[in-house]
Amino acid sequence: MSGRSRGPRGPRGRRDRTREELGQLTGDENAFVLYFKERVYATFTGLALVLVVSNAEHPTPERSFLVLALGVLGITAAGFVADLVSHLAVHQDFPDAAGWFVMLRIAGGALGTAVVPLILIGLAWLDVWSLEVALRVATIVYIVTLGVIGWFAVRRSKLAWWKQLIALGVLLVLGLAVVGLQTLAHSVGEH
Repeated sequence: MSGRSRGPRGPRGRRDRTREELGQLTGDENAFVLYFKERVYATFTGLALVLVVSNAEHPTPERSFLVLALGVLGITAAGFVADLVSHLAVHQDFPDAAGWFVMLRIAGGALGTAVVPLILIGLAWLDVWSLEVALRVATIVYIVTLGVIGWFAVRRSKLAWWKQLIALGVLLVLGLAVVGLQTLAHSVGEH
């Protein structure tokens, strides 16, 4: 057997290391929950922004890049500030070094959701391919990411297989509703 430890579902991966690092620093699983939650928020936001830019009148790679970068940075900053305010309200003090590390790691995870789509749009900016192709592939990346997140969440549940299937369907409908609402909100601002 290799040097990697095996959990109930196979070799430990990056997610398990992140969960372990954040859990060790805070002494509980809540840090990993926050990390995961912020990534979901940023992914939904990124998808909505890519869809809005795709439907804009005359999108340019430069504007598309800035819209996505600033939008994901904005949602990440909001999450970071919310974590800090919550910590101050509950603990009546600033976080210790480990707490700051956890909050920065959570923010970094959220920012990471925009890396591939920004690279795709950046390549369109460099005329490697069209902006339409970049935005289409970025949309697919975000949708697949959300699908994997939903599948991961359902797969880890202790529900019977048929309940997992129903849960995945419910998550799909809710995800589509969230994307629809965010897209509508962003597009209303465009007009």
